[in-house]
Amino acid sequence: MNNTPAFNKVKDWYIMIPIRNTYSRAMILRHINYFLAVAKHQNFTKAAASLYVSQPALSQQIKQLEETLGAPLFDRSGRSVKLTDAGEVYARYAQKALQDLAEGKRAIHDVKNLSRGALRVAITPTFTTYLIGPLIKAFHQQHPNISLSMEEMSQERMEKRLLDDEFDLGIAFEGSHSADIEAHNLLEETLALVVNKQHELAQQSSIDLHTLNAQSLVLLSNEFATREQIERHCRQHNVQPNVLMEANSLSAVIEIVRYTQLATLLPSNIASKHEELTAITLAPSLLKRTAVILQRHGSYQSAAATAFINQAHHTAALINTRS
Repeated sequence: MNNTPAFNKVKDWYIMIPIRNTYSRAMILRHINYFLAVAKHQNFTKAAASLYVSQPALSQQIKQLEETLGAPLFDRSGRSVKLTDAGEVYARYAQKALQDLAEGKRAIHDVKNLSRGALRVAITPTFTTYLIGPLIKAFHQQHPNISLSMEEMSQERMEKRLLDDEFDLGIAFEGSHSADIEAHNLLEETLALVVNKQHELAQQSSIDLHTLNAQSLVLLSNEFATREQIERHCRQHNVQPNVLMEANSLSAVIEIVRYTQLATLLPSNIASKHEELTAITLAPSLLKRTAVILQRHGSYQSAAATAFINQAHHTAALINTRS
């Protein structure tokens, strides 16, 4: 454990400084927000612009904070501003403090009967096509007054933003996760060769995995977990498909398959949502993966989040039954 004087000054000030009135609380929160902005941008000018304040005002607040703590928080000697050792320590406490305050606010306004509330959910793109629609329909029918914010993103970015408390839940894939992220199984996906109804293989119910060597494919780009999983599976089975095109949008991949003789590898559930497409099973080696619900470890779980998780499991069970 760090027992340096600088560490103890930071720790003691954070824990023991008295907060006597609303004005004092606002000042402390302002100091923390200003400090974290400079730490993020490593530049006073950029931090001031992001906060819509003048640079002199920002610099003065940081100086006051450093004087209160009795330790310099930033090394200003280089071209960019960097955290000192004391600054690194304080940043962890400051970020945690803001997260705790935000969770406290949500807890206060959390109504157990779900007559109101808010939920922030991140998803990886492949789920948008077949899972999110029925899930949101059912959730909104049961809880029409819950405000829901959803955003598509890569799994790596999702975990970072969950840790930064920018989202309450994430729907992604099983794999190696940060120690501060909890993952709970949701459903199992099976990837298939997806083609349009005019494709030469469209009448086949299944193909050997090595038949992929003779196919021209369009795949999601490398920023997607799906692409990495496909390539790993192909390497394991000594398959080298001919990837002629790639796209960073699931809808773009689907449109290319609809209008060309290119095939793709996607969850079979996606093909079932498009009458122009058909899914061909890859046998005998199926490409399966597990979808999971992600949360920040130890985070407050609101009534809205609990209801959403329960509905997600119910919807996933229905999808698995129909598959």
